[in-house]
Amino acid sequence: MWEQIARFVLKFRLQLLVLLFAATVFMGYHAFKVQMSYDFSRAIPTDNPKSIVYQAFKEKFGEDGNLLVIGIQSGDLFKKDIFTDYIALNEQLRKVPAVDNVLSVTSAVNLVKNDSSGKLKAVRLFSDHPASQAEIDSCKKIFLGLPFYRGLLYNPATNAWLIAIHVNKNVINSAKRNLTIHEITRLGEQFGKAHGLDLHYSGLPLIRTIMAIKISREMTWFLLASVVLSAVILLVFFRSVSTMFLSLGVVITGVLFSLGTMHLLGYKITLLNALTPPLMVVIGIPNCVYFLNKYHTAYLQTGDKRQALLLMISKMGIVTLFCNISAAIGFGVFALTRSAILNEFGVIAGINIMMLFFISFILIPSVLSYLPPPKPKHIRYLDNKWLLAILRQLETWTVRHRRPIYAITLIVLGFSVAGILRLRSEGFIVDDLPKKDPIYTDMKFFERNFKGVMPLEIVVDTRKKNGIRINTLTTFAKIDSLSNYIGSQPEMARPLSLVEGIKFLRQAYYDGDSADYGLPNSFDAVFLVPYLTMKTDKADKDHQTDQTGQAGTGSVDTGSVKKPLGGLGDLINSFVDSNHQQIRISVNMADVGSRRLPEILQNVEQKAGALFDSSKYTLQFTGSSVTFLEGSSFIIQGLKSSIVWAFVLIAGCMLYLFRSLRILICSLIPNIIPLVITAGVMGWTGVRLKPSTVIVFSIALGIAIDITIRFLVNYKQELGKEGRDSQQTVIDTIYKTGISIIYTSLVLIAGFVIFCFSTFGGIQALGWLTSLTLVVATLTNLIFLPVLLMSLGKKRVQ
Repeated sequence: MWEQIARFVLKFRLQLLVLLFAATVFMGYHAFKVQMSYDFSRAIPTDNPKSIVYQAFKEKFGEDGNLLVIGIQSGDLFKKDIFTDYIALNEQLRKVPAVDNVLSVTSAVNLVKNDSSGKLKAVRLFSDHPASQAEIDSCKKIFLGLPFYRGLLYNPATNAWLIAIHVNKNVINSAKRNLTIHEITRLGEQFGKAHGLDLHYSGLPLIRTIMAIKISREMTWFLLASVVLSAVILLVFFRSVSTMFLSLGVVITGVLFSLGTMHLLGYKITLLNALTPPLMVVIGIPNCVYFLNKYHTAYLQTGDKRQALLLMISKMGIVTLFCNISAAIGFGVFALTRSAILNEFGVIAGINIMMLFFISFILIPSVLSYLPPPKPKHIRYLDNKWLLAILRQLETWTVRHRRPIYAITLIVLGFSVAGILRLRSEGFIVDDLPKKDPIYTDMKFFERNFKGVMPLEIVVDTRKKNGIRINTLTTFAKIDSLSNYIGSQPEMARPLSLVEGIKFLRQAYYDGDSADYGLPNSFDAVFLVPYLTMKTDKADKDHQTDQTGQAGTGSVDTGSVKKPLGGLGDLINSFVDSNHQQIRISVNMADVGSRRLPEILQNVEQKAGALFDSSKYTLQFTGSSVTFLEGSSFIIQGLKSSIVWAFVLIAGCMLYLFRSLRILICSLIPNIIPLVITAGVMGWTGVRLKPSTVIVFSIALGIAIDITIRFLVNYKQELGKEGRDSQQTVIDTIYKTGISIIYTSLVLIAGFVIFCFSTFGGIQALGWLTSLTLVVATLTNLIFLPVLLMSLGKKRVQ
């Protein structure tokens, strides 16, 4: 059958090339239309219980992941020249497109009681243009006497001050966010440079934007680097410029197909599927090497170009097909998971790895048929003395040292198993960034001074419409007790809820005495009722309208919706649902990781269970921190199951290809060993199991099995000849496939080593762990596999 296919390809080579060219132009057109993804919330499926709770929360209370914060640490902030510019900075930030609101010390308000009107008036503490240092100092003293802002806008112990910027929810998941974040940081750096101050930036909008930009830049450079590196390796191997450009044509076509497929399927570039274009280069080059190596070997034997091409297609077609199928399985199994980002990566990679087979199967023989026959210098590599010496050494080891090979393998496996027992699963939101990266160091600044910026939301459900109005003081007291417990935790900031607003009201009622910042009791609650509707200074209100385009006074943003303090009604809307059934508690916390976070949540849930009667209240924990934990766990479980599926599907392909249980066993063992060794190395070196490292195993298995297929196909073909025993067949197979296996392994390893230069820890891990796995896989397939075949082999395999 493959001989007929070979003749068909050569007979209709021009038509096939025209068809391939037209398809490439079509896919290239769509490739240039693909866009970056700015949505980082698709790790878990929409029907996951945690996702359902989170979506319901956002519908009632708004986004929780659109707060950007700027931090400064200085004891001189309130000096007139610095503070005046600080006020100007806040006003400039309000004018940035897509910024909905800004809150800092400069826009803080105080509540002042008006006995004659029976109302509370919201008054801005600082004017836009302070007249003197004395005025600033006086307002500063009042501000520091308002416990409401303590821990939210400043840390008195460290002289750290915070600007909270609320970014529009419609912009946060679009490309426009890049311009917004850039302008915010530009204004901040301008202020810092003017006064010799270091400003720190954090919050999910900034983290996600900077990471998306880094991904885009790195993938471009990695793609170019992989192409250049492949070109150099091919030129060194084959000493032919035309061969080099032919191979580059294959992989560049594959890259265009991969990006075009993304756009056609409605996908966008994410951290995962951004790896697909460089992978097309890394996986496509071995296809070229195997085809070209077979072509040169056949031409050396026959001296006829057409006959060599027919042999190349007929002999390597089925081998390359199953190699690409196994590689596609290694990636495609991710499509079986229910995580959207994994699913998309699996679909894109799986489809385009198979497309690489058809591209190389059409392009290589068709173009070679138009080129002149290879010259002696082009096939000189087949007699490379160094490689022949290596192959002779492999023959010696496999024939004369079987027992030591088994013994060494068992010892290494035992050491690896011990390392596996040391593995632990843990991930962080900014886990993939180096410790010296500004995003990481700035996040640690906010963790030291404000206990973090990662949002956690707690929803207290009274289970009844208007349930908050029933036993209001009792409910508030329980929330206050829970808030005090949360605030006492080292990884969690003081929560913000309606209760804090009520405390602020009580302090204002008692003429601003900070000692009266607390929940009202049944006695003074009666007197507070008339003051629950507040009014705003007209001048101050006009100022806010001019500056922000929205009426109101100061505002607090805890990572979701704006919370004006000028009217209690607006505050209620931010923290209470429209039915007055649910009340929200917003917490900022540190990036504690996927191991520590469940422990913290469990402790908080236990405390909440002790405070709230489960027959009357239901508490739900949600927010970006919870969905991150669930997403990380969900992805890891999906990746683990994908490894199992990869083994099952690849084993099925091997059984179909060889029709021999003996060869199936021989094919799987040499590919299990590298995975075990890699897992052991991870355990001994302290590399944690997380989405970016677990993915290595499926990818490495799908690629490494290629070596096994190429070796065993040749072994079975040679064993079928008369008079061949297992040992002689193994030796012949080593010499016939060894050179191409070594070359392709070098290409694959070099291709993945490029990822080691990434600034993302996960991509670095993908690079060096996959390279390590491929090195070990090459050794096991060229040393352990031949030994296994000779130990289990028979004279003929049916």
